[in-house]
Amino acid sequence: MADPRIISVDLDEATILRRNADIEQERRVAIFDLIEENHFKPLRDMGGGYEGPFRLKLSVTEGRLIIDIAREDGTPHEALILGLGRFQRPVREYFAICDSYYQAIRKATAAEIETIDMARRGVHNTAAELLIERLEGKIEVDFATARRLFTLICVLHIKQ
Repeated sequence: MADPRIISVDLDEATILRRNADIEQERRVAIFDLIEENHFKPLRDMGGGYEGPFRLKLSVTEGRLIIDIAREDGTPHEALILGLGRFQRPVREYFAICDSYYQAIRKATAAEIETIDMARRGVHNTAAELLIERLEGKIEVDFATARRLFTLICVLHIKQ
């Protein structure tokens, strides 16, 4: 029976340097929400007719996102490598807006916070659409899954 969803996500800890409590919270929430509700369906026939659920390990190496996809029992399903060049700007914009948002939460008015949050959602939505486009023909994901995966891509880009 087909079960096209993610049941676990691991981030390559060697890739991540802990940034701050806000980013750690974003990571925890993104992983929790992703596992709770997602649609993730690899489209390449890897033999055996396996259709999920899947375990993911995400890492970034030399400007490429590596998505190691395993079956429920941990046996490898496939590895997908995506160039991240087109994501550099959205990642940079997302971090800049997130920094502004976290600062605003501490001292801005509700209207200012809402404005920044709307901008953050806009960048996030655009990046999710880009991810869906980059996965086309390889992995089928819904919009909410793409948004959460983009958050995790951002976490993997933290180098400071």
